[in-house]
Amino acid sequence: MNVQTGKMQPGEARHPDISTQDIIARDRKKAPEWVASESYEYLGSEDIDTTRYTSAQYMQEEFQRLWTRTWQFACREEHIPEVGDYYVYDIGPYSFIVTRVGEDEIRAYFNACLHRGTKLRASGTEGAASEFKCSFHGWSWNIDGTNKSMLCPWDFPHADPQEYSLPEAQVQTLGGFVWINMDPDAPSLEDYLGPQALAHIKAWKLEDRYIACHVTKPIPSNWKLNIEAFMEAYHVPDTHPQVSPTNADVNSQYDTYGDHVNRFISTLGVVSPEHAGKYSEQDVLDMFTVGDSSIVTDKPQVPEGQTARQMMADMFRTMFEKAANTDLSAMSDSEILDCFSYTIFPNTFLFPGISLPMVYRFRPNPKNHRESLYEVLFLRPRPKDGSYVETAEPVHLTAEQSFCDAEGMDPGFGGILDQDTDNLFLQQEGVEASAKPGLTLGDYQEIRIRHFEKAVDKYMAMEPKIPNWKALQRK
Repeated sequence: MNVQTGKMQPGEARHPDISTQDIIARDRKKAPEWVASESYEYLGSEDIDTTRYTSAQYMQEEFQRLWTRTWQFACREEHIPEVGDYYVYDIGPYSFIVTRVGEDEIRAYFNACLHRGTKLRASGTEGAASEFKCSFHGWSWNIDGTNKSMLCPWDFPHADPQEYSLPEAQVQTLGGFVWINMDPDAPSLEDYLGPQALAHIKAWKLEDRYIACHVTKPIPSNWKLNIEAFMEAYHVPDTHPQVSPTNADVNSQYDTYGDHVNRFISTLGVVSPEHAGKYSEQDVLDMFTVGDSSIVTDKPQVPEGQTARQMMADMFRTMFEKAANTDLSAMSDSEILDCFSYTIFPNTFLFPGISLPMVYRFRPNPKNHRESLYEVLFLRPRPKDGSYVETAEPVHLTAEQSFCDAEGMDPGFGGILDQDTDNLFLQQEGVEASAKPGLTLGDYQEIRIRHFEKAVDKYMAMEPKIPNWKALQRK
């Protein structure tokens, strides 16, 4: 605040209601450092140019400048548990065979035959292989990427098999995820994330979870509009009026970490500042424990002097422990209840909480800049007794289907996702129809969008990075 004028400086304003950290500090089971911290930076108030959402040419340049340089979540380690297991990851025009070549070694090969370019494995497939053989002319590669055979090698004296290994992307693992980067000169994943975000991710121990539900759906909007729809809780009062009364929506916390990671924390089990004085503690608890989609079977009452938030934390801890056969006694109340959303640039959201244990992934449609693929994966804790749990197969919805149609999707949450994505068709058409050439963002509540677009600008200012197959071969 300016001492002389008494006016707030840009980015200083916050909702006058109780803060996210004050809410969390009142919990009985105290939060760890990664929860009880803040990291906001004012990044300006200028409009965001809408050309980035409406130009097909802009998206094509993203494929050469942005996607070829950034770390992306390709699959989970549980997708490829055994040597020879593989998973195909596509991003725009690029495709990769992510395969386990040793107990502790994973590689990602550009998914194309070095003869005449045929894909070695179809998009969206996974399985086990002893070789990767082209269906067209039979050229094949060992799972370590070395050339195994060429049909009629006598006709290719100019193609030395030792120089025809499959080109590779960089691969690293973290939190049970397999991450790839097409740029051989890119920084390590650790440097890309930065020390603060890296410490957070390691603290979550997401490697101890498994995919319990995986849903994909094409969305009629540019991939950046799609991802940005989930970067703030400012939309909750009007887009999700049924849940707004029971979370701190417009008083959520927003943080940025380096160039590539940001987050929000939205506390649950409290009355939204937009509904102050309208609901009692019992009303808040009832909204979570009454109704067909409730996960609570009885109808508890809030005793005098108690809070709905604390009762929910206690109940949810017990229910989730029983449902997952796991021990959550070390988890704070905030980790049990609250919505934590971390964006890892460019296209991954990690939600490490227990009540909303999710991953979002967003991918552009290379044939249509007005369409993108949205994926939701629920990660549940593995059973404490080590018993086997099945990795869920993806459920592929059509653009017309509701998220509620997906097997394994909670209908209440599916309805929330429908509300989110129903806005996107109107937003895509709106930014194209608007006489105003930019988006106006809030300094605080929409800082994640500005932080994200600042990273987009950083990569789009670079020269195109075209994958060079010779430079990408293992020496």
